[in-house]
Amino acid sequence: GSPTKTIFFFSVPVLLGTLFQQIYNMADTIIVGQFLGEDALAAVGATGSTVYLVIGFASGLTQGCGILVSQAFGGHRLNELKKVVGTALLLTVVFSVILTIPTVSFSRQILLALHTPSNVLLYAHEYLRVIFGGILCTMAYNIAASMLRSLGDSRTPLYFLILSSFLNIVLDIFFIATLHMGTAGAAWATVLSQGISALLCFWYMFHNYNNLRLSIRDLYPDPYRILCMIQSGIPMALNQTVTAFGIMILQSGINQFGSSVMAAYTAASKLESLVMQPMIALGSGISTYCAQNIGARKTKRIFVGVRSTMLLSLGAAILGMALYGIASKAILRIFLSDPSPEMIHYALQYLYTSVWFLLFLAWIFLFRNALVGLGNGLITIIGGVAELLCRFLCIHFLLQPFGFWCICLTNPITWIVACSLFCGFYFRWEHQQKHCSKSAR
Repeated sequence: GSPTKTIFFFSVPVLLGTLFQQIYNMADTIIVGQFLGEDALAAVGATGSTVYLVIGFASGLTQGCGILVSQAFGGHRLNELKKVVGTALLLTVVFSVILTIPTVSFSRQILLALHTPSNVLLYAHEYLRVIFGGILCTMAYNIAASMLRSLGDSRTPLYFLILSSFLNIVLDIFFIATLHMGTAGAAWATVLSQGISALLCFWYMFHNYNNLRLSIRDLYPDPYRILCMIQSGIPMALNQTVTAFGIMILQSGINQFGSSVMAAYTAASKLESLVMQPMIALGSGISTYCAQNIGARKTKRIFVGVRSTMLLSLGAAILGMALYGIASKAILRIFLSDPSPEMIHYALQYLYTSVWFLLFLAWIFLFRNALVGLGNGLITIIGGVAELLCRFLCIHFLLQPFGFWCICLTNPITWIVACSLFCGFYFRWEHQQKHCSKSAR
């Protein structure tokens, strides 16, 4: 069928799913801000980069596993498909344990290293420790949803995620307002909701997809498939990790301005995350699309699909610009019942600066995920290192002379550099494929 329609209609349920995923995070932030105040809101924001470091690694790993599932499915290798799924489940458990133990043990030290102010440190530590303790729930949902999407089913993970999002809101209010568990209550609500969503996805997957019904021999830890899975998943996971280190550097700079600026950045970044969701959904769509077509050896459809998604990404960027311009003030006031004028000022300064660079961000998701779908995971690490260096150089050299303007400009500069790299890598690959095709004739 039409590549544009295929990618668009696959991406819409993914978009709705990522939006409800944001409801998880925004519900925590809004309810914490409304019930616990500005310091607690700043604390949840202070943990964001650290959570992204670990959860981003886990998410990248599951995305890489999903690529192998898509390639096996696209190539109609159904026996291999089951073994890939079994290996992915084993690695999910192993990596969950590996990630949980050190992060829970050293969560306080991580926050201290990021110059977290003393008035928000306790709140942040309580929240972070519970989130890290629930890494298995997060990874389990991500791997189940990734497998279903790899088979072309992007709707089922959405339905269970919607249910879990509403459950998260109810648990947030219950734990914080009724049981007075503070920021730890918000974290427990998130972990429990994701765990329930994961269980529902696995139940549906094994009950309705014969291709995914595993036997004991499919769970055998075959060294070759483990190596293939790691080679596919680790580059994307490392890319997420490197990107997270860059965000942690940015967060460290923000923390030096105090809790009001931290709260402002927390609220602004939540709106920014909301705007990113159509871009993330299109990236997920093009990744699966490229993986299935490369498995079926249909490179010409990949060329057409990427160009179609470039236009769809332009539309996503324009939509984000409109949301920034129309609703930013109203959305920011959701996070606190009585926000200070200083907080609103800094948040709007950040948003009104980054709004002009959203297209670069949209194309990062497009070209990076296309390259992952094509199996070029190493390139994403190179791009991630470039992002890390950009953020480090901006904070190191621009923070003192330009103050908060440095915070506002760091992400746009990083987006331009990363977009240029990923775009160049993709079109170089496309040129090589067209050259090989001509030579074969």
